[in-house]
Amino acid sequence: MTQSDSPDRTPGCLTGARDIGEPRWPMALAVLATGGLHAVLAPELRSLPSALLGDSRWAYLVVVAILLGILIVGDPGRIDRGARWLRVVTITMIALISVDTIVVSIRLVSAIMRTLPFTENANTLLISGSAIWLTNVIAFALWYWEVDRGGPVGRARGPMVMPAFAFPEMINPELVEDGWYPRFVDYLHLSFSTATSFSPSDVSGIKSWAKLTMMLEESISLVVAVLVVARAVNILK
Repeated sequence: MTQSDSPDRTPGCLTGARDIGEPRWPMALAVLATGGLHAVLAPELRSLPSALLGDSRWAYLVVVAILLGILIVGDPGRIDRGARWLRVVTITMIALISVDTIVVSIRLVSAIMRTLPFTENANTLLISGSAIWLTNVIAFALWYWEVDRGGPVGRARGPMVMPAFAFPEMINPELVEDGWYPRFVDYLHLSFSTATSFSPSDVSGIKSWAKLTMMLEESISLVVAVLVVARAVNILK
């Protein structure tokens, strides 16, 4: 095939005989980080899956590590397998992280409102609040990464689905390498920016579900940050 006969290369996608997926290790490190963050929470806040496996601060890490291990065994190396069961495991893992974050956030808000004893310690409160906030950032980054344009495998195979987020690299393709598409780190930055500024920064939500999901992340981040900081400042006074 000559150069003139080669298929068009659209910015933001990969073309060719074989699909080349993104590395898994950034996503894997983020998932394991949620286990470490869960371990530093006050015992009164820790929930799933400790309720099933006993009151251990490392139970949560064990569960997410097992699910992550299944993904690595089923799709070693780069993420390039589109098997349905792999996506089911991925969504199950992300849902577990998200549900636990919501439950823990509700417990924290309830504890602050009822002034439970552990909320009288500023250090414990700030550490737990920061852990919840960071876990929330990771959880939403995982959702953005998994759902946008058919997930990492779908993005690697090409623009078969319209994007839910407009990254600056899409608008300025001359600034990036040919075949660029957003990886996990890009979605992590999107999630962090949304949680810190409570508004989109350089990435814009295009689809309705993307805008609503960003609003939900902003709401959770705002409630946790305001209540924790306000309570800690009151204690330190």
